[in-house]
Amino acid sequence: MDQVSELKDKGNLALRKGRLDEAIEYYTEAIALDKSNHLLYSNRSAAYAKAGKYEQALEDAEMTVTLKRDWGKGYSRKGSVLAYLGRLDASVEAYKTGLQLDPNNEQLKSGLAEVQFHRLAIAVNPFSRPDLLDVLANDPRTKDLLQDQEYLKLLQEIGNNPMVFQTNRTDSRLLTTLTVLLDSDLGKIISSEPDKTPPKQKSPEPQNKEEEEDFKDSNLPTAVIEKKLGNKAYKEKNFEEALLHYNKAVELDDKEIIYLLNIAAVYYEQKEYEKCIAQCEKAIEVGRENRADFKLIAKAFTRIGHAYKKMNNHKQAKVYYEKSLLEHRTPEIKTLLSEIDKIIKEEERKAYIDIEKAEEEKELGNEKFKIGDYPTAIRHYTEAIKRNPDDPKYYSNRAAAYTKLAAFDLGLKDCQKCVEIDPKFIKGWIRKGKILQGMQQQGKALVAYQKALELDPSNAEALEGYRSCAVSVSSNPEEVRKRAMEDPEVQSILRDPAMRLILEQMHSDPRALYDHLKNPNVAAKIQKLLESGLVTIH
Repeated sequence: MDQVSELKDKGNLALRKGRLDEAIEYYTEAIALDKSNHLLYSNRSAAYAKAGKYEQALEDAEMTVTLKRDWGKGYSRKGSVLAYLGRLDASVEAYKTGLQLDPNNEQLKSGLAEVQFHRLAIAVNPFSRPDLLDVLANDPRTKDLLQDQEYLKLLQEIGNNPMVFQTNRTDSRLLTTLTVLLDSDLGKIISSEPDKTPPKQKSPEPQNKEEEEDFKDSNLPTAVIEKKLGNKAYKEKNFEEALLHYNKAVELDDKEIIYLLNIAAVYYEQKEYEKCIAQCEKAIEVGRENRADFKLIAKAFTRIGHAYKKMNNHKQAKVYYEKSLLEHRTPEIKTLLSEIDKIIKEEERKAYIDIEKAEEEKELGNEKFKIGDYPTAIRHYTEAIKRNPDDPKYYSNRAAAYTKLAAFDLGLKDCQKCVEIDPKFIKGWIRKGKILQGMQQQGKALVAYQKALELDPSNAEALEGYRSCAVSVSSNPEEVRKRAMEDPEVQSILRDPAMRLILEQMHSDPRALYDHLKNPNVAAKIQKLLESGLVTIH
């Protein structure tokens, strides 16, 4: 049974951290080993519910009460899932059954009260109240939702037919809306009973008279007024005052995630990134407990990611951007994640650079090259390139090893990289010429040798290569011409009247070439003809 306990503990940890699929997997493995353990079914039911898999959550909750009929928490679990499924009457019965077994269980009491409120709310249809939009506009939880035309249409449909709420009961926007409407109704009930009204808390002195009058006329909850005052101070970059108001809002309503997120925003602006992260984590915890909109949970994760990014901890930033995407996918976060991935890869590349180790790997590669162990030599040269990707000689050495294995395409690619890094690296041009010769591309090889001779006209290796290619080209000009004319790009160049005129000028006056090479477009076409072997420069 030790293995069962271990799996349960792993599942509990994953559940606390929001890794729901992982938690479900651990609980399932544990259940396979101990099918009579009611705690495992209860925990898996919680994980399923958090993942929105309410039917599976209900099955596990029912199994929990079947295995342990005198355990109050099992009925709490069942009542909660039934409420999510919209089966409010059955949910009430589950909570009442649990309370008969455990009359002092606070979780059962609060769950029953919440479901009864929901049942009453749906019965009287608060969505049909005449001041519906005014109430929603004055509450920060629903104010922004009113910009969504689809949401407004849904409100109208539910106002006309309360059964529409039942068919859309998993919509987080509607659940938030119902909570706001219930809060509003409860506030009216309290205000109509003067003897039970708690003393009105004194709001901080507003910054100006106009704002003070707006707040007085709005009948907003005190916590919301504090938040608005905080927002005003925040916009004015008076961050200490903003913190005072936001913290006061939390004291008045510790179940509202927005106030905690606002505190985190202040810490972020103050460059107090550790405090920002801690506040966001608290916001996530409060939000989860109070079924906050998933977009707000995502916002908290995103802000943690921003804080880690500012601290140059890009790997942790990536973790939290990914968590944000799991809550709510937006193009902005996907872009941020893509950018952070690039930063991490570049950091890893730079962190791996070590010039001394690169030289060590090159020497090891040279030793293997000398004894004919070319595959191992390539591995050492590759490691040298990773350790110092800006040194052309490593690419040149690896190209030589590729050539020995007749991997000409790979060798040519390395030579090209070599001369891109250092166009004056003569050995790279010579090696490129040799590889092209091996590939029977004499015209292109001739151009590579020419580049080498421009750098060092007396280089014996380059001279020999150039003569060899020139002889090969001149010994069978018809074959060279035939192969070149099969190239559509060459055909296009030769059909161009302007290029034909330039070629005639080059033939009668070779010095005209240098004037034409000043034009990049013409230079590229002449380069193509040189590579094809149709044109040579003496």
